[in-house]
Amino acid sequence: MDADQIMQQAQAMQIEMQKLQAGLGEIEVEGYSNDKRVTARTTCKGKVLDLTFPEEASMEELARMTIEALNDAKARADETLSIETKKMMTKMGLPSDIEMPG
Repeated sequence: MDADQIMQQAQAMQIEMQKLQAGLGEIEVEGYSNDKRVTARTTCKGKVLDLTFPEEASMEELARMTIEALNDAKARADETLSIETKKMMTKMGLPSDIEMPG
């Protein structure tokens, strides 16, 4: 592969990454507290869309469960980004097992 081809491939990858980043705001994930009593629905860009709580929980329980649910949603969003990045790289004919800067 010559330098011109490498530059073209790098530019194409940059465009695809920009498309992927823009699309992350449209992909929704759900996260759950450890006991599954709180649900957090977020986008893969981290925007919180909805939280559901049990009515009978104390403020301390709600705080703990909300943090757990939001952390779980973040982990699921990160996993989704990883999967989508690997799909994009495979589509471009690149190895999908290389580590991308985060």
